[in-house]
Amino acid sequence: MEQLHRASSLLQLDPATLTILEHPRRTIQVSVAVRMDDGSLRVFEGYRVQYNNARGPYKGGIRYHAQTDMDEVKALAFWMSVKCAVVDIPFGGGKGGISVDPKMLSHGERERLTRGFARAIAEVIGPDTDIPAPDVNTTPEIMDWIADEYAKVVGHAAPAVVTGKPLASGGSEGRGTATGQGGFFILESVRQKIGLDPETSSVVIQGFGNAGQSIARLLHRHGYIIVGLSDSRGGIVPDHGLDPELVHQHKEKTGSVFGFPGATDVTNEELLVHPCGILIPSALENQITKDNAHSIKAKIILELANGPTTPEADTILADAGVTVVPDVLANAGGVATSYFEWVQNRENTHWTESEVFTKLEETLRIAFEDVWAVKEQYQVDMRRAAFVLAIRRIKEAMRVKGWM
Repeated sequence: MEQLHRASSLLQLDPATLTILEHPRRTIQVSVAVRMDDGSLRVFEGYRVQYNNARGPYKGGIRYHAQTDMDEVKALAFWMSVKCAVVDIPFGGGKGGISVDPKMLSHGERERLTRGFARAIAEVIGPDTDIPAPDVNTTPEIMDWIADEYAKVVGHAAPAVVTGKPLASGGSEGRGTATGQGGFFILESVRQKIGLDPETSSVVIQGFGNAGQSIARLLHRHGYIIVGLSDSRGGIVPDHGLDPELVHQHKEKTGSVFGFPGATDVTNEELLVHPCGILIPSALENQITKDNAHSIKAKIILELANGPTTPEADTILADAGVTVVPDVLANAGGVATSYFEWVQNRENTHWTESEVFTKLEETLRIAFEDVWAVKEQYQVDMRRAAFVLAIRRIKEAMRVKGWM
C-alpha cells in the first residue's frame, strides 16, 4: 500500500481509483480437513485472494508456509496485479496459500492436502477466471494434483487452470529457470543503459535456490565475477570468483554452501553489505531495511526475491545513487513464462525452449524500456516508475470496463 500511495501521488490519482486499488475484489478462506498417516484428522487453513481482474484472469502462485495468512496473501496478490501490468500480459493479480510447514508432512499427506484445497477453491478458479501457479514450497507435482482434481470437479481436462506444471502435463519449456533467465535479460538491459562491463562487474547473490542458481550460472557464463553466494544457513565469500556449478555440487554433498573450499563463511547479514557492483537478493522479503541500507556497497540491486527492500530502505538507496531494479520487473520472467504456458495450453501447442526464451527476452526488453521511460519522465526511481506504469494500465482497463 505504501508503494501504491507513492505512485498515486505522482499520478494525482483520483480517489475512486485509489479506493478500488486499495481493496481486493474477493478474498476466500477455506478449511481443509486432511486424514494424516497416523489416522488422525487435522484441519488446515487455506487462502485465495483475487485482487484485480480488470486486465484479465487473476494470476498468482500458491505457497505452503507456516506463517502464511490472509494479510500476506493480500499483499502478494496486489503485487501480482502490478507485476502483470508492468510486463503487459493480459492477467490480473491473485495469490493463494495454506498455513502449513510442508516439511512436516509426508508425500501422501501433502497430496491429500493439495487435492482437498483444490476441491475447496475449484468453483472460483479456472482457465478464464483464476490461474494458480507454484510459489514458496510448491512444485510442478503439486500443480499437477490441482489440475487433476479440478478436472474431476468440472468433468473434463483443463490443463490451463494452472501453470508451472510438469512438461508431461502441458508445462512449458524453460519454466524452471524462467525467473533467473528473466532477471538476466533485465540486468543486460540495465547494463546497456548505464555502461556496465561484465568482466569487471562483481556480483553477490543472496539465496541459492532455483532463481539464485539460475542467474548465478548465467552470469558466470557471461563473464561476471561472483564474489558472494548464500543459502538459508549463511553465505560464502571467496578469495577469487566463485563457480556456481562447483558450489552447487558442494551444497548437494553437504547440505549448505558453508565450508566451500577457498571461501570464507559469513552470515547473510554480512553478505548483503559485502563489496560488489551488483547485489541480487533472491531469498526472502524485507532483507534490505533502514538498518542496513546505508551499508550497502552495490551500485545496482536486482530484486529476484519478492519485496526484499523496504520503502524506508528505498529512500536511503535512492539518495545514495543506487539503482534498484524492482521485483515487479526483475523477477517477472516467471509470470511471463506462465502466460506463455497458458497460451500453449489454450492453443494445444508446444514451443521449444528457444522459442520461449526469445519471446521472454522481447517481452522483458519492452517492459524495461517502458519503465525506464516513466523513470525519465518523472525523474524517480525504477520502483516508483514501475508502479506508475502499472497503475496507469490498470486504471485504463477499469475505466473502459465502467468500474468507476
